[in-house]
Amino acid sequence: MRPTLSQVCSLNSPLQRDVEDYAAGKCDSLELWLTKVEAYLETESAPSLQRLLQDHGMDAAVASFHGGLLTTQGDARRAAWELFAERLQLCQLLEVETLVVACDVPHPLTATDLERVRHSLLEAAQLAGPLSVRLAVEPQAGAAIGNNLQTVVALVEEVGSPHLGICLDSFHYYVGPSKEADLTYLTTENLFHVQLADIGDQARELASDRDRILPGDGIIDWRPILRRLTDVEYRGCVSIELMNPQIAQIPALQFGEIALTALRKLLGLASP
Repeated sequence: MRPTLSQVCSLNSPLQRDVEDYAAGKCDSLELWLTKVEAYLETESAPSLQRLLQDHGMDAAVASFHGGLLTTQGDARRAAWELFAERLQLCQLLEVETLVVACDVPHPLTATDLERVRHSLLEAAQLAGPLSVRLAVEPQAGAAIGNNLQTVVALVEEVGSPHLGICLDSFHYYVGPSKEADLTYLTTENLFHVQLADIGDQARELASDRDRILPGDGIIDWRPILRRLTDVEYRGCVSIELMNPQIAQIPALQFGEIALTALRKLLGLASP
């Protein structure tokens, strides 16, 4: 397992500062936050971003996230898919192996939504494959469809593409309807990415992304998750992903050191 930090944790910090400060804290694996990347590329080139990463010994194998693909219609769907195509090209250029896709199906559920989701996942995988990009579908706790691991794994299996897999996000796993038994649906073949965040002692129904805290600082029982990662011999990125506005105020260097230490401790890895 490769300890990784998501840029979204330091949302107020510019991309270049993230790379420099996380690297100074001995982080060598970064989950790109696409809106940050796109903002950077408004004034810089993709090769300059590649050089920045290389100069700091930083690997960026994962990018997050793309939404609005699955059930949107009309102009909204067209815009989401045009941006998706652009981001796939960007991932290929930056040699990003995995792009996280949100299973963000809104309420209320309509009779045709399930078929739209199936068709969209198939189409997305067909676009990603030729560019050597894998899509990791992330269950969303509040989604009308795909709010749990069992359902999302079933949808991915129906498509049957080697370019389509699962992103296990511990926050959505815990606050949504997923059960511990659902972890058994994760396999060596379908688990593409892992994102970790904890939650404080509060009602899960009221929890939002703003409430994410460092893993180990809250009430999630990590043993079943870590046991499953070991059982499937997961070797990919395990990323801390926090959208907490208070944590975002912490300087990237300080946060990176604290977060990486917490992550390595949780994963049972020795300090570098």
